[in-house]
Amino acid sequence: MTSDTSNNAVDAPINESDAGLLHAARQRVLSELGKIIVGQEHVIDEILICLFSRGHVLLEGVPGLAKTLMISTLAKTLDLSFSRIQFTPDLMPADVTGTEIIEEDRATGHRELRFMPGPLFANVVLADEINRTPPKTQASLLEAMQERQVTAGRERHVLDDPFFVLATQNPIEQEGTYPLPEAQQDRFMFKIFVDYPSFDEEFEVARRTTGTVSQNAERVLTGEEILRLQHLVRQVPVSDHVIRYALSLVRQTRVGSEGVPDFVDDLVGWGAGPRAVQFLILGGKARALLQGRQHVQVEDIQALAPPVLRHRMVVNFAAESEGITSDEVISRIIDATPTTEDELSRDARFQKIFAT
Repeated sequence: MTSDTSNNAVDAPINESDAGLLHAARQRVLSELGKIIVGQEHVIDEILICLFSRGHVLLEGVPGLAKTLMISTLAKTLDLSFSRIQFTPDLMPADVTGTEIIEEDRATGHRELRFMPGPLFANVVLADEINRTPPKTQASLLEAMQERQVTAGRERHVLDDPFFVLATQNPIEQEGTYPLPEAQQDRFMFKIFVDYPSFDEEFEVARRTTGTVSQNAERVLTGEEILRLQHLVRQVPVSDHVIRYALSLVRQTRVGSEGVPDFVDDLVGWGAGPRAVQFLILGGKARALLQGRQHVQVEDIQALAPPVLRHRMVVNFAAESEGITSDEVISRIIDATPTTEDELSRDARFQKIFAT
């Protein structure tokens, strides 16, 4: 398999009380975050889906939208250790992962190498402005995100569980930046856009942050409880139809394949790989539990298609020249895909997709 999200075990049904645990946890987290963060509920929901799916998040938004505050507050509510890494052009891999130092025992004079862990050794890691550091340093995150370990010299150092990376990048300033390569972006389960607040939300932000009253978020979940909920997500059953629907969306992004719509061939340069299907299914399971359901619906896959696919699809020059984004292409693919099992299985175009 291409990711650690593979799971060969048969989905076992979960009981109603277990199904309600994640929904109740979501309500408690939103309540505590609401003391500090105004609005952005859809962003918080998608971050929680990634957390409970054991994924990682790429956040994109202009400065000043409280991305750092949101992530640090979330770490507090989940009683997890938090580390922030400000990525700069001169940052080296060892500054992120850690390095070996020579330590001397003053009593005996004996010297030995000892590993000094870097800021990556935390439960929640904020990689701020990740596109401002060279590819060599960006790649230092690859092993940690995929294997949940760091190799220094000949030694492997296992990271603590849960381990959750949230990286941010600024979409405005591109001078002196190093765009994330596709292999690095593919490690992120979601790419989430953080937008400006509404008028009422910004009014509340201004009122809260210019006064003397301050509030603190309380802890609502422990690391052990998060690990249990992550295991619970894997147990959510998913029907064959929902899996075929997820496959249909992803396989329609692959240019030149059988059954792909004409507009995809015209607008897309490169499509999504199998990891997109895995993350759609896992994210659908987490979303179902967060909403208090015990099964995954097609609507869950539709809702998660943009954050899962937008950084795995590359639109071509023709699309860019017309101002067409990957989100617009994803929306058209969803509109062109039947949602019911009968329509999907009988459609001639999708029969070609299923036969390839």
